[in-house]
Amino acid sequence: MTYIPLITFYAKDLMFLSASNKTNNQKNRIFVENIQQVMIGFKDFFSFQKNRFFWINIIGMIVVTIAVIWSTLAWLDSYTRHGEAHIVPDVKNKNVEEAMKILSSGTMKSVVTDSNYVKGLPAGMVLEQTPAAGARVKEGRTVYLTITTTSVPLIQLPDIIDNSSIRQAEAKLKSIGFKLTEPELVPGEQDWVYGVKYRGKELKPGDKVPNEALLTLCVGNTHLRDSLAMDSTYLDINSIPQNNEEAEVDDSWF
Repeated sequence: MTYIPLITFYAKDLMFLSASNKTNNQKNRIFVENIQQVMIGFKDFFSFQKNRFFWINIIGMIVVTIAVIWSTLAWLDSYTRHGEAHIVPDVKNKNVEEAMKILSSGTMKSVVTDSNYVKGLPAGMVLEQTPAAGARVKEGRTVYLTITTTSVPLIQLPDIIDNSSIRQAEAKLKSIGFKLTEPELVPGEQDWVYGVKYRGKELKPGDKVPNEALLTLCVGNTHLRDSLAMDSTYLDINSIPQNNEEAEVDDSWF
């Protein structure tokens, strides 16, 4: 009777082991199947070397890419007129109207951007051009012109009155284009500037006068100052009545 439970226990263990083995076998089979599927995927991946349609698609993509790049470059060349150049003609010292006609005939545009006064030249003469003559430009390029004008520019008088010597004043005025006459001597410190005149009119610092105007400096002179001082002293002395002179009496009061 004691052997029956043992047999039953062993039977249960055998059934459990059998079930465990089945489970392990199933897991091993699933693992092997997964490994086989991965290997098949690698084989499919590397099988493109023998796939004719794959290479046809690759070649087609390369051809299309080259065609797109070539057409884009060709369009850019035609749009920017690559390789086409025109020589800028020399229009300096020509009348502005004539210069514009010459530039227009060369498929170029022209714009007057500045004007300067040049003594002795008539108005409307081309002084400068940008780009310079001989430069290679594309069709439709704008050439900027600087022409002459008859309007004399006005220049502001610097602060030299009672603020500088004649040498300093002459250097400043000549550097900005003014011309000077012989200085006019006035009583004061030697070679000190006391005023500036233009056509007989006294000027003040900041006044505007035409370029290259003829100015006159009023310069101090100590000899003139001393002589005037002596004259004024002499007049003061002579105006004092002498003690030995008799006083005049107006008889009309008596």
